[in-house]
Amino acid sequence: QVTLVESGGGLVQPGDSLRLSCVTSGFTFSTYAVAWFRQAPGNERELVAQIITNGGGTTYPDSMKGRFRISRDMPKKTVYLQMNTLKPEDTAVYYCAARPAWKSGPQYDYWGQGTPVTVSS
Repeated sequence: QVTLVESGGGLVQPGDSLRLSCVTSGFTFSTYAVAWFRQAPGNERELVAQIITNGGGTTYPDSMKGRFRISRDMPKKTVYLQMNTLKPEDTAVYYCAARPAWKSGPQYDYWGQGTPVTVSS
């Protein structure tokens, strides 16, 4: 059974940093791509970052480059999202998702429950 468990969200102030974690199980971690998405109230879900676990290659949409960094810990089968200089518009529920690395396109096979991030003064 594939599981993705996010943690690390919370209430922070503008300018703060936060690191989200996604602990995975139930699949061969080294053969998958793992991504972070976010969805703000009233908005569509959007990709934040993706990592190919084998090799560590990363992809960021242009709008996410600079303040976000995705990384992985192979022994722990965990993917992280480091978020810096947070802004109120980063407020959203952040989701971890996974799919076999050989697949392409925007669809992901497995999803976590999400962790909420609120940026407010």
